[in-house]
Amino acid sequence: MNVIYEDNHIIAVNKDCHEIVQGDKTGDAPLSEKLKEYLKEKYSKPGNVFIGVAHRLDRPVTGIVIFAKTSKALVRLNEMFRSGDVGKTYWAIVKKRPPQPEGELTHWIVRNEKQNKSYAYDSEKPDSKKAILHYRLIAESEKYFLLEIEILTGRHHQIRCQLAKIGCPVKGDLKYGAERSNPDGGISLHARKARFIHPVSKQETEIIADAPADNLWKALMESISGDA
Repeated sequence: MNVIYEDNHIIAVNKDCHEIVQGDKTGDAPLSEKLKEYLKEKYSKPGNVFIGVAHRLDRPVTGIVIFAKTSKALVRLNEMFRSGDVGKTYWAIVKKRPPQPEGELTHWIVRNEKQNKSYAYDSEKPDSKKAILHYRLIAESEKYFLLEIEILTGRHHQIRCQLAKIGCPVKGDLKYGAERSNPDGGISLHARKARFIHPVSKQETEIIADAPADNLWKALMESISGDA
């Protein structure tokens, strides 16, 4: 477990692709429970430890997950994520160059809960929700392209679904059309940065999570242009 930020009210972890945020049908220990044990040991707490889940990342995705250490912070974080007051930046590796080096994607997404998959459409459909993201090509190698993505709406599998819609599925994401899986079983989508006004102190806060330490990520990061 990689804790990358902590204060009296919140704690953030750089999640790897094998970890889950909350318990699910697999029975694997979720980050929320691991954090309780971590805090209990770190601060020698005799009783129960409070950890509140404010948002989630899909299991195969890496990067920032923010938890609340107090009920006050949890209520406020929940509202901040719901209302879009947390700025979220993602990095995604794709095999196909996008149509333009920078652009905004707008689709209408329909979620199929039985398949745990979303479908993107160019026009509004019954039960669809509007999804908007902005992407920018920030690095490339001979075979792959690294996109920096800002999501302006929070929809189920939004980045994975919208990139697949334009023919650029995330590397390793078999569910959305990638040719093959990644060796570690994850996908090359990383929650890189979170920016927000702290729910208690009201200070501007920015949290950054290092990308996975494999050779492809390292190579692409070495060639990043600008201030990404």
